[in-house]
Amino acid sequence: MAIRNIITNDLERLTKKSREVEKFDDRLAQLLDDLTDTLRHSGGVGLAAPQVGILRRAVVIDIGQGLIELVNPKIAMFSGEQDGSEGCLSFPNEYGLVKRPMHVKVKAHDRNGKPFEVSGDELLARALCHEIDHLDGIVFKSRVSRMLRPEEIEL
Repeated sequence: MAIRNIITNDLERLTKKSREVEKFDDRLAQLLDDLTDTLRHSGGVGLAAPQVGILRRAVVIDIGQGLIELVNPKIAMFSGEQDGSEGCLSFPNEYGLVKRPMHVKVKAHDRNGKPFEVSGDELLARALCHEIDHLDGIVFKSRVSRMLRPEEIEL
C-alpha cells in the first residue's frame, strides 16, 4: 500500500473520461488499497482513480461510516435535491455551492467483481455523485452555482 500524489489544478488531466475495469486482479486491489491510504492521509471523504492519474472507473468513499469501494459505479436512481458546499482534493482550499440529488442508488462491483448496490442520502449521496463525476471527467467546479469566499466556508 502507498500514498499516491493527488493531481491538483490540472483540468487537462482531470477532465478525461475513465475506462471500465475489466480485470479484477491484484493490480486493481493494489489501486483500491492505495486510494484508501491516500484518502485517509488527505483527510477527504472520497477519492477517484483519475485523481491519482489512473483512468479507471474505481473510487473509494468514507464519510465516517466505513469505507466504500466502488468499481465501475453507475447511478441507477436519484431523487430529491440538495444545494450545499462542496470541495475537492484536486482543488485544495476551493469550495462552491453545488446542487446534487438528496438520495442516490448506485450499482457497482466490489474488488472481486461481485455486483452490489449502495444507497446514500445527504453527504453520502453528494460524495457518490462527486466521485462518479470524476470518472466521467467532470470536476465539481463545472457544477458550481457560486464559488464561496473564505469567510463563507464552514469546515
